[in-house]
Amino acid sequence: MTLQKTLASPLYLLALGAGLALSAPAYAETASKTKNESHSHDHDHAHDHDHAKEDIYKGYFDDEQIKDRPLSDWAGDWQSVFPLLQQGTLDSVMQHKAEKGDKTAQEYKAYYEVGYATDVDRITIEGDAVTFFRAGDPVQGRYASDGYEVLTYEKGNRGVRYVFAKEGGDAEAPAYIQFSDHIIAPEKADHYHLYWGDDRAEVLAELTNWPTYFPTSMSAADIAADMQAH
Repeated sequence: MTLQKTLASPLYLLALGAGLALSAPAYAETASKTKNESHSHDHDHAHDHDHAKEDIYKGYFDDEQIKDRPLSDWAGDWQSVFPLLQQGTLDSVMQHKAEKGDKTAQEYKAYYEVGYATDVDRITIEGDAVTFFRAGDPVQGRYASDGYEVLTYEKGNRGVRYVFAKEGGDAEAPAYIQFSDHIIAPEKADHYHLYWGDDRAEVLAELTNWPTYFPTSMSAADIAADMQAH
């Protein structure tokens, strides 16, 4: 049994949606690892850059934009947002989504209760060591890059999963972890969705349960504000 299934109890219903999640169902593509102008020009360039970044966040990008990323992009101490959702702390986020989307606030909350579900309430990443905490009990593995995979969704947008394979550590630590954070080139993550398990292909096929993590330094109010900004 994989750690994901032991700790996260993933459900298989809908796939990633608006906001922090992606869209689905999806299939994996063959993925390979592949100034001084006028002020107005600088302004236009910055505007174009922001627009391009927004497109990437929404899942619209070209293959040549995808780059390998080191595990250090996700280094830090991270908290699961699932407890915040259960406690009602993110109710304002669900209401905000309802005002813009096609579901009620309760329907959005039910959707994210499936997506965020996990018993791994904290993760720390330092060097090649990834430590999963369940009720305060740590399980640690050492991981190395295993490339990335590109997923294409029904809407036509895409996502990139950055894959890392275990090279040592506790037997209970998953053989594979896969990061998705709407970033497709080296850049420090500000939050991420994490998928894990012992079968690489099976983990890649998971589209319904996407435990989501923000820095432990962020308060619940900070996280809610960040979610509403997206």
